[in-house]
Amino acid sequence: MSDVDPTGFFEPLYVAAAAGRSPVPWDRGGPHPLVDEWARDVDGAGRSALVVGAGLGVDAERLAERGFRVVAFDVSPTGVASARERNPGSAVDYRVANLLDPPPDWTQAFDLVVESLTVQSMPVAFHPPATENVARMVAPGGLLLVVATARDEADGAVDGPPWPLTRAEVEAFATGGLKTVTIETVRAPDVPPRWRAQFRRPASAGASV
Repeated sequence: MSDVDPTGFFEPLYVAAAAGRSPVPWDRGGPHPLVDEWARDVDGAGRSALVVGAGLGVDAERLAERGFRVVAFDVSPTGVASARERNPGSAVDYRVANLLDPPPDWTQAFDLVVESLTVQSMPVAFHPPATENVARMVAPGGLLLVVATARDEADGAVDGPPWPLTRAEVEAFATGGLKTVTIETVRAPDVPPRWRAQFRRPASAGASV
């Protein structure tokens, strides 16, 4: 992966997958368990949601089932096309966009923003701008849900991809006015520890998630 183009490897990967040459490594056939568990009792009716780095759309589709009006984006045009093909008739609005240069009209535009494993897919030097952009898209009164693989800073540098997040990097999502709600360390057999964190932008008006 190039530090000049930290997202450049996604398109070749999805092209190869679409051609049947290799699987998408993170395609688990359903939403991330920590997103799925969080969404189980949430009513998204009348609320907007943005899924960052949506891949094949599994998290986005789950949120749409919960009633959210969902925009889901990925940097890979082939990945977005594959998500649309996999989910015919979906209510999700799949778009091509880059987290490092998101559309300006997404600023503070979504009641819920879900960032699952996308920031950690880029080299550590890109974590701060990516984190700031994720936080920027949460609307007043809105919620940010972050899921990431956990890394202990005491273990030193990691040779990615991926580049799992330290606690300090997770705490950094509380930026641009967002406040930390919860930061959990989730442990399960046969998988690395994971973070699940929630952050909220104080409401100026209206309901919140």
